[in-house]
Amino acid sequence: MKHPLRNTALAALFCFAATGALAAGNHASGHGGDANDAVGKPGVAAKNTRTINVEMTDGMRFSPADISVKQGETVRFVVKNAGQLKHELVLGTPQDLKAHYEIMKKNPEMEHADANMITLAAGKSGEIVWQFTKAGKVDFACLQPGHYDAGMKGAVSVMKSSVT
Repeated sequence: MKHPLRNTALAALFCFAATGALAAGNHASGHGGDANDAVGKPGVAAKNTRTINVEMTDGMRFSPADISVKQGETVRFVVKNAGQLKHELVLGTPQDLKAHYEIMKKNPEMEHADANMITLAAGKSGEIVWQFTKAGKVDFACLQPGHYDAGMKGAVSVMKSSVT
């Protein structure tokens, strides 16, 4: 061992790099439990009953921010980032969105791979196909750091189906 200090420094550097890669890495359903049960489930594209276009802007707003659907309905959301900043649309309960937002503030470059969310660069479009299985309210928000606090939120009102 001619260079114990150098070897220790290199080992520490590799550990730090690995930790950083994990913290900023891919994020898929990592907040405990299956939050999708409360807000619905991924839909089958061939079974979607309608398409709803949603625009995200640098004014920290969704348009529309209030959406109504029927229980059991499968919706194709075509989401467009009309701004110059990265934005996302995440469906969830208020508790899940707040918890996820806290994680995003600590790891702003986190990538998402869940069916209930889409992150888009400026000028890009994408889709979420979602089935709303329970009546009630499903929230959505942009969880990019600062966006949620600025009011980039919305809600889907899920009307009870007359057919059970």
